[in-house]
Amino acid sequence: MRKILGLLVVLFFCLTITKAQELNCEITINSDQVGQTNQQIFKTLERSLNDFVNKNKWTNRVYGENERVNARMFITVTSYESDRFEANIQLQSSRPVFNTSYETPVFNYKDNAFNFQYQEFEPLAFNPNNFDSNLVGVISYYVYIILGLDADTYSLQGGDDFYRRAQNIVTQAQGTNYAGWAQDSGQRTRFELVDNLLSNAFREYRIAMYNYHRKGMDILADNNSTGKQIVAGSLRLFETLIKRRPNAFLIQTFFDAKSEEIKNIFSDGPKVDIVKLKENLNKVAPFYSSTWNDINY
Repeated sequence: MRKILGLLVVLFFCLTITKAQELNCEITINSDQVGQTNQQIFKTLERSLNDFVNKNKWTNRVYGENERVNARMFITVTSYESDRFEANIQLQSSRPVFNTSYETPVFNYKDNAFNFQYQEFEPLAFNPNNFDSNLVGVISYYVYIILGLDADTYSLQGGDDFYRRAQNIVTQAQGTNYAGWAQDSGQRTRFELVDNLLSNAFREYRIAMYNYHRKGMDILADNNSTGKQIVAGSLRLFETLIKRRPNAFLIQTFFDAKSEEIKNIFSDGPKVDIVKLKENLNKVAPFYSSTWNDINY
């Protein structure tokens, strides 16, 4: 009897692990700007998107419940008429730091070019072989970007497979009339983001993501001094990148997520060479100079 119960427990555990999806994502829709009296369609859309992202199986990888990637998506609707929506979307993701209760921010990005069509109760389904809906396409694209960035923090260039899936969505979206996909539609497009992530020209960004998190942040609790030195060293990698690619898009995305955390890391505990650190930070991320000036040591 004990053996049977033991087998049932193991079977239940295995089924739970197998069914666990990749994301633990909270999606919120703000419709305050449209002045719509009937809010039901926005509530329905919010529920549908939460189910779509959190219940869909995005990869063939097995994720345990405690391995799901924590993320948030904030969609602000700026215009709504019939089934047409104009909006922006703010993406945030984080991952736990080893041996702590702290979640380190990984991605903090706003996409202002998010327009789509949606009818209430319309089913949302992702087809990797066809671009059927800009709503589904944009959300699916950012799911893969978030999964890729998370993977990059655990293994060097671990996000490649996810980025290629995101790039496939970009390829399918070319030629549509929806903003944000085309290569020639300006900087900070979805095309540029994933293209840069996969390009060898931006390899320092991928190396920095891995070194900063896995080699630096993850050892801070056990060896604060060494962890700080590695985090500082990972930031110096961006100096090489800006020499080759000034104003690199990825550098902006990195510090949009990390600026406050960097300030806090180096304002407390064992000291590093703060003068050199601040010189480096002001060189690679001058847009956050006021934050670097607040580093106390």
